[in-house]
Amino acid sequence: MSQNLKTIEWNVTTMNKGFSYWFNHLTADDDWMRLEWRIEYALKMIQSIYYPILAIVGVPVNLLTIGILSRGKCGLSKCVNLYLVAMSAADLLVVILDLILRHIPIVYKEQFQFLELIPVCNIHAVLVYIVTDSAVWFTVTFTFDRFVAICCQKLKSKYCSEKTSAVVLGTVTALSCFKNVFWYFMLTGWYLLGNEPWFCDVTEDVYFSLAWTTGEFLHFIITPGLPFVVILLLNALTVRHILVSNRGRRRLRAHSSGESHRDPEIESRRKSMILLLVISANFILLWALLMLYSIWRRIWDLGYEFVWLPDFLLELAFMLQLLSCCTNTAIYAVTQTQFREQLKNVLKYPFTTIVKFIQ
Repeated sequence: MSQNLKTIEWNVTTMNKGFSYWFNHLTADDDWMRLEWRIEYALKMIQSIYYPILAIVGVPVNLLTIGILSRGKCGLSKCVNLYLVAMSAADLLVVILDLILRHIPIVYKEQFQFLELIPVCNIHAVLVYIVTDSAVWFTVTFTFDRFVAICCQKLKSKYCSEKTSAVVLGTVTALSCFKNVFWYFMLTGWYLLGNEPWFCDVTEDVYFSLAWTTGEFLHFIITPGLPFVVILLLNALTVRHILVSNRGRRRLRAHSSGESHRDPEIESRRKSMILLLVISANFILLWALLMLYSIWRRIWDLGYEFVWLPDFLLELAFMLQLLSCCTNTAIYAVTQTQFREQLKNVLKYPFTTIVKFIQ
């Protein structure tokens, strides 16, 4: 095998051949089969159904969200609306480029064997990492925007505007492109069709080079390691500010009116805090396992073998990370009343049109 290193096999000598293949492995009465192998087979069996369903749901759901938010009738400010549209658009691209064009071919390797003859994997990888980084950092910029709007009243009028939001989103996209273009030169154009933190073939010289090691560590630290820290810090400061402000506002209203009434300002802050925390928690919980496993794997490859993590954790990590691209619509529907109403109207529209046509 020339100098190509078909990456690390991770105990998967034969990739997924479909539901029935892994079901037979899972149910085989083999006393020697370890528990972690059975878990891995179960996850691969689930993936053969889970990934296609996720793709079928993810594309229309994100398109629907973009369409509803673009109308600007959800009662959100223009800058918030723009951030949410950008996040949904990035999620849609992740579903297409990562889920549909990367993971489904890995799950159904035999049906997509022809991809191994098309030398465009490094281009594909660059696009996947650009849209993934953008999706992550759009969440960070949205969190920072809400922090400024709630905690920095003097800066709010200048920063929390549609124009500034567009500039910020454009800058994040440009930086994501700049950061990930180096993968084009590090990876080869040939697909591996295997579940790895990267999914292209890579030469042995590159894999064990200082440039590769440095780039890989920076890749996972910048996305999503640094966003984790930034989001947690901003959320802590935002929630603290809201709680302190609400206590002061309640005391002031109690002294001035002598009784407690429902305060629209406090209600608005509460809804903003719920939306912010749910989006942030969704991102952190669904991304955490992939980040930790990827960093651990590289440390292990460098010879620091302090603890062994089973291979099935990577399969589970990818499943959770891809799920994060399809959950924001549910979050908006649960936390935003006007978005929920707009969603109902869109879903009812085909049926009401048919009824009107019949009448």
